[in-house]
Amino acid sequence: MIDPLSATFRISSTGLSAQAERMRVISENLANAQSTGATPGSDPYQRKTIVFSEEMDRAAGASLVKVKNVGIDNAPFSVEYDPTNPAADENGQVKMPNVNTMIELADMRETNRSYEANLKVMTQTRSMVLRTIDLLRS
Repeated sequence: MIDPLSATFRISSTGLSAQAERMRVISENLANAQSTGATPGSDPYQRKTIVFSEEMDRAAGASLVKVKNVGIDNAPFSVEYDPTNPAADENGQVKMPNVNTMIELADMRETNRSYEANLKVMTQTRSMVLRTIDLLRS
């Protein structure tokens, strides 16, 4: 079993990695929020989702977060009238991605806060280690 400070670093680092991956998925969704299909009637970009899992690290004696998988949201596409779009069908209807910008921005904010919290834990743990070393020197 590893010491509690090392376990804290390990837990926080997996949290940082998971949130960084979540931010990548959110960014991809936002970047493709208006990406229609290339041909008439084709499907547009489908929103991606991320699923986390808990993994026990026996050496650290702690639960770690891991990315289980990146999936696809099966919510229906919205349809807009835009006969000038190359993806428009014979009626001028274009399938639009199932990305809700407001939901993505809310998820981004939550992800950012989770990332910052994990970073703060690492910073505080590092500070505690340095203070302990200073005390031992005295």
